[in-house]
Amino acid sequence: MATLVGSGSDGASTKVDVHGGGYARIPLVNSFFLQPELVYSRQGAKTTSDGIVFNINQSYLNIPVLAKYQHSSGFYGETGPQLGFLLAANVSAGGSSQDVKSSYKSTDFSWAFGVGYKIPLISAGIDARYNLGLSNIAAEEVSGYSVKNSVFQLGVFYVFGGK
Repeated sequence: MATLVGSGSDGASTKVDVHGGGYARIPLVNSFFLQPELVYSRQGAKTTSDGIVFNINQSYLNIPVLAKYQHSSGFYGETGPQLGFLLAANVSAGGSSQDVKSSYKSTDFSWAFGVGYKIPLISAGIDARYNLGLSNIAAEEVSGYSVKNSVFQLGVFYVFGGK
C-alpha cells in the first residue's frame, strides 16, 4: 500500500500494488543479524480530478540494509536504511498512459521499520514493513514541491535452507 506525501502530493491517496525480492542474512552476535536485500517494489499513489481517477505508477529497485533481531520464538524486528532506484514512472487514466519518469529523481532514500514471524519447522513466515520516505523525489524542474514515498508492505516469505 503506497502513497505520496508532501506539498506536491495534494489529494494523493493510497494505492495497492506488489513487491518481491530476496535477502541474505548475516549473523552478527546472538540473535542479531545484518540483512541486505534486493526488492522490486511498485509504488506511487492515486488521485482524482474532475471525477477521473489517475494512477501514479512507480517501479523501484530498492536495496534495504537492515539490522534484525530475531527471538527464538520466531518473532523479529528489523530497521535500517533503504536506497531505491526509480526504474519507471507513468500516470494512467481512462485507458491511456503517459511516461512521467522525468518528473522524479532517479534515487530515493528511506528508512524501513519491520516486524514479522518466521514459523518454526516450515521455514516460512509473514511480515509487515513501513518504508518512511526521507528524500524529496520530485525532480529539480518541478520547483517548490516536496514529494516523498510512504509505503506499507505486507508479505509472506519462504527461507531457502531453513534458517
